[in-house]
Amino acid sequence: MSQPQHLHTFCDKLSKNFSETSPYKSNRETLLSFLRDHSSLGTYSNATIGLSPDTVHGMFLCRGDITKTSCSDCVKTATLEITKNNCTYQKNAIIFYEECMVRYSNFSFFSLVENGPYIAKYSLASFPNSVFSTFRETLSKKVEQLIILTASKSSLSSSTPYYVRDTSRVNDFEGSYTLDTMVQCSPDLDPANCGVCLRLAVQGSSECCYNARWTHIFLPKCFLKYNTTGLPQSDSSSINVVKGKEIFRRIFITAMTTSVLALVRL
Repeated sequence: MSQPQHLHTFCDKLSKNFSETSPYKSNRETLLSFLRDHSSLGTYSNATIGLSPDTVHGMFLCRGDITKTSCSDCVKTATLEITKNNCTYQKNAIIFYEECMVRYSNFSFFSLVENGPYIAKYSLASFPNSVFSTFRETLSKKVEQLIILTASKSSLSSSTPYYVRDTSRVNDFEGSYTLDTMVQCSPDLDPANCGVCLRLAVQGSSECCYNARWTHIFLPKCFLKYNTTGLPQSDSSSINVVKGKEIFRRIFITAMTTSVLALVRL
């Protein structure tokens, strides 16, 4: 069984710390235990534990294209790892994996749209110039189509709420290719805010990795993945990693040469 792929952990250093004996710590542990226990029941769950001023809010969200076992494994791992290192006594943290995200906070973030922190993982292989000239418009139009479809899957009674995947053939004057697109929103959003989140994801992909042949964008309330196949091979087939500082502005610095992660704090 493969281990969940950790991408990054954000700790809000601007939030207040808490002590080892604080009720917030025990409430956080109760919350994370609740999320672990519910990780096998679906792709999403949230909870609120404790009384003010030590109330803890939390959630997990798994990608809709992974198995229930992979989702559960990811959430269980994430709920144990999120409290380690710099996040041990932080009241607000979010951890991203390739398969899921887990979050806790001392304020309620349910139903809110947030444009960060986000992670963008993308390929360094780029489009041929002739195809790239129309790709961003093609991707935006495709996501707009899928946003409409997500509204029909917004009910919590759906097995995978707010999740849609589409594979279609794109015919371009300079060459045809297959576009595989996945969009997903957290079920606590309404359909309108789901659309807002996914459009932010498209914007993020254009800022960090505008000509990448495939990109995975992870926001706290939605996911966007696209992949293109069938185009001539480019000179570069590697992945690259970019990490942003954990502060409230957009900064990108190269961290690795094997993959790309663009991390952005609210």
